[in-house]
Amino acid sequence: MTRKREIHLGLFLQGAGHHVSGWRHPHAEAGSENFDLLRRVSRIAEAAKFDMVFLADGLTSGVDAHPSTIARFEPLTLLSALAVVTDKIGLAATASTTYGEPYHTARAFASIDHLSHGRAAWNVVTTSYARTANNFSKAHPEHDERYAVAEEFVDVVRGLWDSWDDDAFIKNKQSGIYADPAKIHVLDHKGKYFSVKGPLNIPRAPQGHPILIQAGSSGPGQDLAARTADVVFTAQQSREEAQAFYKSVKERAVRFGRQPDDLAVMPGFLPVIGRTSREAADKLAELDKWTDTRSAMPLLEERIGHSLADYDIGGPLPDLPISDQLRSRAELLTALARRENLTIRQLALRVAAGRGHHIVLGTPTEIADRMQQWFESHAADGFNVMPPFFPEGLEDFTQMVVPILQERGLFRTEYNGSTLREHLGLARPALSSS
Repeated sequence: MTRKREIHLGLFLQGAGHHVSGWRHPHAEAGSENFDLLRRVSRIAEAAKFDMVFLADGLTSGVDAHPSTIARFEPLTLLSALAVVTDKIGLAATASTTYGEPYHTARAFASIDHLSHGRAAWNVVTTSYARTANNFSKAHPEHDERYAVAEEFVDVVRGLWDSWDDDAFIKNKQSGIYADPAKIHVLDHKGKYFSVKGPLNIPRAPQGHPILIQAGSSGPGQDLAARTADVVFTAQQSREEAQAFYKSVKERAVRFGRQPDDLAVMPGFLPVIGRTSREAADKLAELDKWTDTRSAMPLLEERIGHSLADYDIGGPLPDLPISDQLRSRAELLTALARRENLTIRQLALRVAAGRGHHIVLGTPTEIADRMQQWFESHAADGFNVMPPFFPEGLEDFTQMVVPILQERGLFRTEYNGSTLREHLGLARPALSSS
């Protein structure tokens, strides 16, 4: 589809807010298990014409986890509920390729695509944290093998989504034929990691294939995204870093025979908005003031992949081997600490606020300016918006920043279609067997 390039916006939905202390704000509501809140903020994003709402997921918990992730709904169940209380906004969620099965994943997302009339998206993750294996009867694979598994997993899912022609279910009462036997495609996949015969027991999805999202930034992660993804979520701290990533993943897509516009790059973007720049800075300082270092350190250690208990938190981040856990995020945070000469405590507070994503402080105009700069300089095709707390953090963005982007002709004022694929300006895929 050829149309004017516009910013894409996703709402990264964390029920207790993205800042680790966001839930403590006097105006905050909280709870990733609070359906009333999740429904309301999803509808706020839809009223603002966001492309999608996105639910991250993990398969472990603990009292030292981020408040948004200690307790939360299973995301595909939640997407099914949101499908019936929204009309146009895309519905995206995470599902693991390391701790899942292709048939279940293909069936679930195809079902959500039908329930939502073409608004489903799967965020493909390999699951970084080794402790996840404690809840499953398998060992945790190393980094590159996780991506090898993911490559085959995604291929199987896409093949299963093409189990039936679009018009296979003819339901002809006169002939007595419900499904045309000439329009079924049996996958019969036998690979290194999976053996899946098929076909999938659901008609082809309204979008053909639900949208695929990928968030890995390592070399294997970028290759998986460039070959298969429609959207790439990423974390970048500067426009220069974002431009380099954008160029890299788009060039990789071309090497896989795709067009650069076949995938949208959407970095995480945490806006802290004030009537003045000082008010915005004070708002973040207030949230940081409520952050106990003891609650921030586990989040940093999780992303660095090492315990920092033996180091002075008032001193610099030590030289540590890059973890096999979250390789790209560990590299990003290490580079940030070195570039800005941050102490361990200061780095922990940055992670507590945005987990390594780009934090922007300022007036609505300053926030819009930053987004426009990144968009027009090909550092991003859009942004995964991460309010520090809900619902006010999202309301500030939709009521004050979105109108500026619309006035500048950078963001839609109405939806141009009804499916997520149409929101993203992507063509519906043909059957892989055709």
